[in-house]
Amino acid sequence: MDYSKLYINGEFVKSSSNEFIEVENPSNKKIIGKVPRGNSEDVNNAVNAAFNAFKTWKNTNIEERIEVVEKFKEYIENNLEEIANTIIEEQGSPVKFARNNQVRNNINRINAYINIVRDFKFEEELGVGKIRYEPVGVVACLTPWNFPMGQIIQKIIPAILAGCTLVLKPSQIAPLTSYYIIDGFHKAGLPKGVLNLVTGKGREVGNILAEHKLVSKVSFTGSTEGGKEVAKTAINTVKKITLELGGKSPAIFLDNSNIEIGVKRIFTSLFGNCGQTCVALSRVIVIKDIKDEVIAEIKKQYSKIVVGNPKDIKTNVGPLVSEKQFKKVKKYIELGLEEGANIILGEIPTEAKGGYFIKPVVFDNVNNNMTIAREEIFGPVLSIIEVENIEEAIETANDTIYGLSAAVYGEDEIAQRVAREINSGEVYINKDSSDAYLPFGGYKQSGLGREAGIFGFREFLEVKSLIG
Repeated sequence: MDYSKLYINGEFVKSSSNEFIEVENPSNKKIIGKVPRGNSEDVNNAVNAAFNAFKTWKNTNIEERIEVVEKFKEYIENNLEEIANTIIEEQGSPVKFARNNQVRNNINRINAYINIVRDFKFEEELGVGKIRYEPVGVVACLTPWNFPMGQIIQKIIPAILAGCTLVLKPSQIAPLTSYYIIDGFHKAGLPKGVLNLVTGKGREVGNILAEHKLVSKVSFTGSTEGGKEVAKTAINTVKKITLELGGKSPAIFLDNSNIEIGVKRIFTSLFGNCGQTCVALSRVIVIKDIKDEVIAEIKKQYSKIVVGNPKDIKTNVGPLVSEKQFKKVKKYIELGLEEGANIILGEIPTEAKGGYFIKPVVFDNVNNNMTIAREEIFGPVLSIIEVENIEEAIETANDTIYGLSAAVYGEDEIAQRVAREINSGEVYINKDSSDAYLPFGGYKQSGLGREAGIFGFREFLEVKSLIG
């Protein structure tokens, strides 16, 4: 794959900056590629291409859009191993996680969006008139490094199916996977200008996209602070905004009826991507009577963790994505000890020898006022918080600026009741998996709007009343 060019108006072109950003393999610190450092001229060219393409793409038949997306899906299926390997090398996901969570899950998402749009009514009767749904226009997609394929798929598939055109700006840390998405749509016959790629740094590309007068919508996934900055810029021209931001998600254990499946969900969400997941269940809130049982199950499942080379099929925890991330997580672990928590599993990392590996850490004796219980660490760090009863469990779970994900495990009727009291965009109730049709997004400072399912599709539509 050639990573040396941008993709604008259906062609691979050189950046006007003639500068590049190197991409590092976090497993061994080797440089594995470089991408253009896009600038304002590149952004303007891409936005203008998308704006002109929108004039015709918005009027295409829905079956034509579906046909292109189906061909793109076939490309992903045929190149699954190569794409997964690219994710492993640029982001550090273990091979099984890369294949299943990073790639195959997105095939399911594509299928879901296709099914949704086939049944969607773009016009419907209401009162004395009609409601008509129309594509919003040019969309700027600003995506993160932790799921370098998934967060792109969640944005561009519903946008393309809705009739929008796009400019994609992937993370500068893990931008290589985005080239497979561009290559796939190029080979699928997507018309020129419908999808454009401008790689580069956030302030040099992302901010320009967010303020561009021809961009109608910004869809951003990243940190809460980054989302606030993008939103402030975008609101100057009153753009539609979707923000999928941070989390400090709780897993509540009410009794001993579903401890094993609950711990399994925690480990999948928190350790599967080395803690670099916005929905990571990083706070275990447990009623004191069953705390010992929960800790015993955590230790049991922890014993199966293998940290190391992500290309080894036995590995289930790879490296953090960068030296900056390694230092950040290391600092939080040290701070946890300073605040009075106890490490019962794992250790303080010393230095990043060879790669940015950290053995997952489990803290006990954490209270919800500690920094490690309040701030998003974005690393494999779990905090165990003991509470007296159900009421305190609910209060502790909701005592956060975030509200992205949560989980409740216990006797079903009580767990269902507790789940309804949690201020979160999603709550797992005695389960460890979801599906592609359910909406995804957060309460409070975890975001605005929703992705996935019909709610995610509607984010790319304007609503018009036709009276008469």
